[in-house]
Amino acid sequence: MFKRKPEPLLTYLSRTSEFEGTLHAEGMLRIDGVVHGTVEVRGDIEISSTGLIEGPEVRARNIIVQGVLKARVFAEGKLTLSRTSRLEGDVVAGALEIEVGACYTGYIETRDSKTLPLPRELPELYGTAESRIER
Repeated sequence: MFKRKPEPLLTYLSRTSEFEGTLHAEGMLRIDGVVHGTVEVRGDIEISSTGLIEGPEVRARNIIVQGVLKARVFAEGKLTLSRTSRLEGDVVAGALEIEVGACYTGYIETRDSKTLPLPRELPELYGTAESRIER
């Protein structure tokens, strides 16, 4: 008779947890702990003030950073950096919001989410590890 809407999925990594490897998740992912590796989420990611993601790549619809993110970042929607955040890495996002006090090092490009590049399509920047090796 009545059809229920599916409950949104939430994957949670607690403050005392640490994960190493490739993490795939549906729905929303909240990180209060530590992730070392690639993170791919079909929904949104929230990295709390105690959270850390360090790896080659992070992909999601929307990304909210309150903690530390060290990776190449692809956000289909919006990347939000709060005043307590620290981001080290190149970013391609549909939209960008940076609060006063946020720390960021890297390259930022905003574009339509349908045209997000594959990692190999990003330009190499002066000062990145690859360009330092060549000099």
